[in-house]
Amino acid sequence: MSNRPTIADLAQAAGVSVATVDRVLNGRHPVREETARRVYEAAKSIGYHAVGLIRQRVFEDLPQYKLGFVLQKPEQSFYQAVAKEIDGATLSFSNARISPQIDFVTSSTPGAIIEKLQSAAARNQAIALVAPDFPAVTTAIEDLKARGIPVFSLLSDFAAGVREGYVGLNNHKVGRTAAWMIAKAAKRPGKVAAFVGSHRFLGHELREIGFRSYFREHAPDFQVLDTMVNLDTAEITHEATLNLLQRHPDLIGFYVCGGGMEGAIAAIREEKLEGKLIGVVNELTPESRAALADNVVTLAIATPTSILARETIALMVQAISKGATGVPGQTFLPFDLFTPENI
Repeated sequence: MSNRPTIADLAQAAGVSVATVDRVLNGRHPVREETARRVYEAAKSIGYHAVGLIRQRVFEDLPQYKLGFVLQKPEQSFYQAVAKEIDGATLSFSNARISPQIDFVTSSTPGAIIEKLQSAAARNQAIALVAPDFPAVTTAIEDLKARGIPVFSLLSDFAAGVREGYVGLNNHKVGRTAAWMIAKAAKRPGKVAAFVGSHRFLGHELREIGFRSYFREHAPDFQVLDTMVNLDTAEITHEATLNLLQRHPDLIGFYVCGGGMEGAIAAIREEKLEGKLIGVVNELTPESRAALADNVVTLAIATPTSILARETIALMVQAISKGATGVPGQTFLPFDLFTPENI
């Protein structure tokens, strides 16, 4: 027997009759805006299957915005979570009808990014993009800006002075927080390592800078090894971690600034070093949650993806409806800290 909410459940949740819900669903007769909105909010709260149709009926006279989102690697659970939050956040805007189009790039080369960017621009009024900072990408964003299509950088900044705004964490503070964790948790000073996806990802570079600056200022007895580039892939991170452990058996901690943490986690497990290294990773995913539970990882620094989605959509709508500000801004979100004791 299905537990899916029925129209009667919806009517009860909204405090209206079944006939009123039917009118909202089918648009046969006018329903007061206040009542229609109440039905919509109730449908969201109980998970009614036709919430999308109700939203369309309730907000059909509202302005419509087509927003494009270009995210990174679709195989990573973090980006899938971001996509899910974007879809969900569009339903929370009661003053507009928002149609999101979400796409992914499987390669971080300038050509692949520009191709996705131009495809999104052909169908949307504004774009939010996760990308490295390449000159060719900046040129493409300049062209879109001239056509009146604002572009926002997500998670890692790029095209300074050209993009409309940045939404994400203060990555310099994230890096310093990772270093603080390792320095405070270590029983003695020693060697620490950091991985970045690419130095073209300014978010990763800022995290690395913050990581190093903390040790330089507050824990100079620690030795920060040369940074390793892992292209945000688990395979490269896995191989690099095993090699790192072989070359530096006295390693006491590591920080994966971007993606690919799954490889480091697997390597630590293979070498049976659970609880012997202080590991810091970014984002709370099924993989990092399990690593925290197994004491493979000490800290996960996470982006609040629901806030990220809502803030980005609000800024995109504002840029479309009111025009570009002319002053590219930054929206820093609070970040969450997860340890084995609070997952």
